[in-house]
Amino acid sequence: MSTEPVYVAAVRESYDTVAAAYAALVKSPAELDPLSRGMLAAFAESVRADGRGPVADVGCGPGKVTAHLAALGLTVFGVDVSPRMIELARAAHPGLRFEVGSMTALDLADSSLGGLLAYYSTHHTPPEVLPRVFAEFRRTLTPGGRLMLAGHAGDGERRRPTHAYGGLPVSYESHLLPPDRLAALLDEAGFDLTARLTQEPEEGRRTTIATFLARRRP
Repeated sequence: MSTEPVYVAAVRESYDTVAAAYAALVKSPAELDPLSRGMLAAFAESVRADGRGPVADVGCGPGKVTAHLAALGLTVFGVDVSPRMIELARAAHPGLRFEVGSMTALDLADSSLGGLLAYYSTHHTPPEVLPRVFAEFRRTLTPGGRLMLAGHAGDGERRRPTHAYGGLPVSYESHLLPPDRLAALLDEAGFDLTARLTQEPEEGRRTTIATFLARRRP
């Protein structure tokens, strides 16, 4: 049996604590900037064109992006480490499937997915654990399956906030890696990049956003 990394407990507890506030404060996909919406649409179109199988939204939170992908025509389900987030997702989107699970050890069969989305869900993972996470993404995707990875990027800084989402206590850490490092880790894990977008900080946003579209190599 795989051993759960120590940091996962802090992520689970923190997001159980902030789940309701997170669901209320975080934007829906319809409210995102045009580039972010465009990358999600490109991912969905690519998966549909492949016709390879379902999509897992890993780190789905309250299910807003999962529902958006479903509206774009994908067969999709959500996975999150926070039981409270999954409760909220199921309540908000009763027609969709949501499961509690960790991206370090997904309860999914090998090569069972046509697509996998990790949307702002990997930055709490320590850099030394990311190869394990990306290996899980590769394991569960069918050869040629599509991956979309998006989230905060930086110069390798480590952040340890004590409060978030309206002042609620959290104990997780955030690790902001350079986009080139993330791209290299995806390559090492067996993915070929098909597109890469870097959005620099602008008004109302403090960090760089890096988005990658990739395919699993055979």
